[in-house]
Amino acid sequence: MTNFLVRVFVGKTPNPNDAKTRARYASLAGFTGIVVNFLLFIGKLTLGILAGSVAIIGDALNNITDAGSSVVTLIGFRLAGKPVDKEHPLGHGRLEYVTGFIVDMLIILVGFELLTSSFEKLVSKELPNVGNITMVILAVAIFVKLWLFLFYRKIGKTISSSSLKASALDSISDCLATTLVLISAIVARVWGIPVDGLAGIIVAAFILFTGAKAAKETIDLLLGSPPDPAFIEEIYTFVKAYPLVLGIHDVMVHDYGPGRQIVSFHAEVSADEDINIAHEEIDQLERDMHEKFGCIVTVHLDPIVMDDPLVNEMHELAKEAVKSVDPAFSLHDFRMTVGETNINLIFDLVVPTDCKLTAKEAEQAVIQEITSKRNNCFCVIRVEHPFV
Repeated sequence: MTNFLVRVFVGKTPNPNDAKTRARYASLAGFTGIVVNFLLFIGKLTLGILAGSVAIIGDALNNITDAGSSVVTLIGFRLAGKPVDKEHPLGHGRLEYVTGFIVDMLIILVGFELLTSSFEKLVSKELPNVGNITMVILAVAIFVKLWLFLFYRKIGKTISSSSLKASALDSISDCLATTLVLISAIVARVWGIPVDGLAGIIVAAFILFTGAKAAKETIDLLLGSPPDPAFIEEIYTFVKAYPLVLGIHDVMVHDYGPGRQIVSFHAEVSADEDINIAHEEIDQLERDMHEKFGCIVTVHLDPIVMDDPLVNEMHELAKEAVKSVDPAFSLHDFRMTVGETNINLIFDLVVPTDCKLTAKEAEQAVIQEITSKRNNCFCVIRVEHPFV
């Protein structure tokens, strides 16, 4: 069914990296979510009122919230797709995250409202009037939500949309919640035990957990979360195809919304290489990465000495010292100058963000390790944390 909808509304061979194609995917997901969740809301609300079940009514409210979420998400995609302007030279992509956060707050609000009414129902111990048709429709709703989970998950992965991936998680939570409502209805029908209020409380807990989790993920995106490790690995693999590039470091990824990423890093090349030839290859690398990954790429060229025995010896000494202090440490941008009495070692020390040592303590530990082996070394170290 999902493949059929994609072929009809997006195209036979869609390119998910294309902005217009991505917008069509988003529109398909948004409209499908609105229609499916609205129909489920109407059906469950009617059944909940007729049966006098707060759990079913709560489940219906969850569906109308999901429909509203689809509306807001759809608007977010439309706004995020606006072209750049004078006030927003990097586009409007983060509006997708802002609208996602609004949706998360709506989900949490519904969860609190359902929690309150469920406590009232739990105290009254009133039995719902559940018929066969109610249980059949609830069972159908479970399978519909399961399909919607698979639908959202596939499209979310295809266009790398955090909001659609969150909608997929919300849908699978709805499956569990509706299953619980169905079980409570069966228990009330067969054994006459009033568990409707308890079921409503558990459903409310599902909704609150889903909303809080999605809100945290959205806030992380707005604050600036680490890029996908798989994407960073792709970058390292891609760069290996360029023979003049000996290595890269200081990789940074700035996220301005889906499809709007800025990537920068330092590329190491031999200091003996012709600067014009090296620059030409770096320019080509930037263009190729833009075409491959659809992001803006800026590469800084770092010349490194390759054929000086003393430089190589001191470089190895520094690397061993860094690793002996902490295997998680690394260094780059190594340079060396030789004076009359001292050898000056200049480099950047990369320390993990969760390191227990302060920057100054890490610096002093490395200096002590180096000078214990070569007391004529003077170290100039800049401590930094990785961005990926």
